[in-house]
Amino acid sequence: MKQRTDNFSKFANQKKGSAIKEAYRQEKKKNKAAAKAEGDAFRQKKIEKAQGLIPEKKAYDPSEKRRTPSGKYPPRNKPVAYGTTRPVEPAKNKRSTGAAAEMPATASSEMMPLNKYLAHCGICGRREAAELIKKGKVTVDGDIVYEPGYKVTGREKVSMGGKALQLKHNLVYILLNKPKDFITTTRDPEGRKTVLELVKAATQERVYPVGRLDRNTTGVLLLTNDGELAQQLTHPSFEVKKIYEVTLDKLVTAKDLDQLLTGITLEDGPVKADAAGYADPKQKNIIGIEIHSGKNRIVRRMFEHLGYEVKGLDRVMFANLTKKNVDRGKWRILQEKEVRLLKYMNQAFLRKSAPAKNARPE
Repeated sequence: MKQRTDNFSKFANQKKGSAIKEAYRQEKKKNKAAAKAEGDAFRQKKIEKAQGLIPEKKAYDPSEKRRTPSGKYPPRNKPVAYGTTRPVEPAKNKRSTGAAAEMPATASSEMMPLNKYLAHCGICGRREAAELIKKGKVTVDGDIVYEPGYKVTGREKVSMGGKALQLKHNLVYILLNKPKDFITTTRDPEGRKTVLELVKAATQERVYPVGRLDRNTTGVLLLTNDGELAQQLTHPSFEVKKIYEVTLDKLVTAKDLDQLLTGITLEDGPVKADAAGYADPKQKNIIGIEIHSGKNRIVRRMFEHLGYEVKGLDRVMFANLTKKNVDRGKWRILQEKEVRLLKYMNQAFLRKSAPAKNARPE
């Protein structure tokens, strides 16, 4: 039977011939070249800026505020309000001046939301940080702040659970081939095994998983202390693609494959696969599916909706990361070029625009 999409065939059938493997290698080479070119352009722009060839933006000066039509200056923002800023007092002694000087430029010269600051400290991702803030777990200069969007500069004393937080400078990126029976979380109140136990020898830094895999779902999982990258890879607007191999309790009909591509409606709204096909035409109970939705247990729920029981679920790709040469339960540190590809969000692993009609290729 013909494959449903060209999108999935390059992954599902990569072992069927050298031509497919070569096409995949060429596409990967092209994507690397594009990322390198973008990186070179970014570095050149940075050099030109340092040489004064590109004028820097004028710093904001509160004294230059425009007056209102009535001739009066607008009122000052009040502190501890959503999206506003805490007035930063000038350094009063050498010690405070030195502390500010030691902070990274992004922290000392720019304001950032409190939840983003926590993510850069390696505590968790931005969304998890927002929940911690709303629960009153975080203080700024001794005051409890409940708004995730509350702005900080990095000079403040930010604490959680009585422990002062510091921005992370040593960023770590770990790819894990997750086995069954491990929880994708930093800790479990029921005492079950977590994925952090598998990577505890990888680094002394505090890392956390990017996204989640169910307890019985296996495959590619990224762990890091880079909160900004974690936000990019999990935010729905980026539509980062994920590819799964699904083993089902019975043969999957062509009609149901088409239904996955057309779309189905679950209890929390409509959803559809970006690509789907038989991983092996001789085993029609094993399906390859590409999807960008980050909804909870989405792949399992899609097949259960169609009347199938999922016997095995393995994530074979997340973003541009695969589990190649990483045995089940093992991990490896990402290479610098892999991290660069992730941060540039190149089109190699972003979901491609779907065709107008999900028809079988001729």
